[in-house]
Amino acid sequence: MTLEEQQLRDEFCRWGESLFMRGYTAGSSGNLSARLADGFLVTPTNSCLGYLEPSKLSKLDTQGVAVSGDTPTKEIPLHMAFYEARPQAAGVVHLHSTYATALSCLEDTDPDDAIPPITPYVVMRVGRVPLLPYTHPGSADVRPLVLAKAHDHAAVLLANHGPVVSGRSFRDAVFAAEELEETAKLALLTKHLPVRRLDGRIVAELEQRRQK
Repeated sequence: MTLEEQQLRDEFCRWGESLFMRGYTAGSSGNLSARLADGFLVTPTNSCLGYLEPSKLSKLDTQGVAVSGDTPTKEIPLHMAFYEARPQAAGVVHLHSTYATALSCLEDTDPDDAIPPITPYVVMRVGRVPLLPYTHPGSADVRPLVLAKAHDHAAVLLANHGPVVSGRSFRDAVFAAEELEETAKLALLTKHLPVRRLDGRIVAELEQRRQK
């Protein structure tokens, strides 16, 4: 094992514990992945993000086939579709975080812009977030849905399921997922209030600062 892989395994588990301890996911829900030079690391099936062990992480080859570690999450089709659509992505974070998942369940959530641009940070760190139609967890049916959107969007909401966020590094994906969840919380807290959204000109300027 290379030093780079060992360091990523350690970082992977630290961020998983951080997300779990701060309530971004519960029980054995949610799953993470990170790109390696020779494949991918993913969370094992039915694992708790708060108690991941570096040596037991599932390793996949470049085609998404398990080669070592514990049995991988059933959400491999979801993660691999993101990496296929976004060659620049080095990490993918899928959470069942409370507020983003709540938005994914509401009938009036905009399918083209599920996370409203009410702060500059969600625009710069996440961008526009489409809502994808429901598919069963782990189903390969999610792949074409992700491929249709992820080329132009770093994150999506899965209907009645939760957020999926990619980043140019694993840490960037974690930070963006946190920003998405905090903005979803603000959106729900202000849902029936006269909200001042960022106008189109400001959004366009902020998007220029965001790495695609």
